[in-house]
Amino acid sequence: MFHLLQKYTTESVTSGHPDKVCDQISDAILDACLAQDPHARVAVESFGSHGTLMLGGEIKTSAEIDPEKIARDVYASIGYTDELKVLNTIAKQSPDIAQGVDIGGAGDQGIMYGYATDETKEFLPEGAVAAHALARQLEKLRRDSTLPWLRPDGKTQVTIDNGRGVVTALTSTQHAEEVSQEEIRVKLIEHLFAPVLGDISNIEILVNPTGKFVIGGFAADAGLTGRKIMVDTYGGLVPHGGGAFSGKDATKVDRSAAYMCRFAAKNLVGNGYAKKALVSVAYAIGRVEPVMIEAFDDTGKNLTEIVIKNFDFRPRAIIERLGLNRPIFRETATYGHFGVLGRPWEKLIKI
Repeated sequence: MFHLLQKYTTESVTSGHPDKVCDQISDAILDACLAQDPHARVAVESFGSHGTLMLGGEIKTSAEIDPEKIARDVYASIGYTDELKVLNTIAKQSPDIAQGVDIGGAGDQGIMYGYATDETKEFLPEGAVAAHALARQLEKLRRDSTLPWLRPDGKTQVTIDNGRGVVTALTSTQHAEEVSQEEIRVKLIEHLFAPVLGDISNIEILVNPTGKFVIGGFAADAGLTGRKIMVDTYGGLVPHGGGAFSGKDATKVDRSAAYMCRFAAKNLVGNGYAKKALVSVAYAIGRVEPVMIEAFDDTGKNLTEIVIKNFDFRPRAIIERLGLNRPIFRETATYGHFGVLGRPWEKLIKI
């Protein structure tokens, strides 16, 4: 019923990818609000292009923060050194939204999905795990100066043939002007692909297919919060409700309910109810109870009753169970929101 393709492709990006820069800035602003005010309402978007960053959205909080400084600090911490002009247009949250959320209702309408599979220890598809592992390693090689010519912007991608594993692996990485493409390929095979993927003798390796990638980040391409939703979730292998995560506090069910769906799906698999599980939920803005909860395994078996019995999908209950009023979100803005131990929605419980 889902994730049953014989061959599929998934991607990841490094922290310096322009869209991910924006995700991290938005989540850093959220964290700064929550650090002072656990009840902050935050919906912040970031848009970067050619030396300029625009901050927009709505905040309702008692916290005193400096969004422009936060944005510049995040930008520098990623590894960018160019000047960044910051335009801050963040406003107060609409009272029309607040009146429904204040009573514990959902911060928006929408559909959210959570997924888990037993094919990896992360309970994620093999391709998603491999793509993120390559991207993490690519960033590590830059930050620890193993490959000092690497620069912050980069992408990875893998193609999986079920039964054969990875058949194609790709990276496009920003680099210094002086390094040759031949050296980039040799060094990345040695330090990136082989360490992460193991035996690569039967894997097609692609490195910088355009032939050159010196200009990166906002200088090369615009960035926008919430434009990497498949990288953030399950690699496009299962449905997605469409709502992004970063920059949103947990009253926004786009984020919190997607985390709860993952929590439920992982525990369906972890407790032996399914080899693959898909959980979905839907809300009406301002309403406390979901308008729909559904759960199935890959054979079509209905697992909804088990989910309803063990997981409370009311927005306030999700926030309390997963502890989502804490400043824990910037770290989630890179390399996927799922499959990382220590995050509350990744905990295995007995159901």
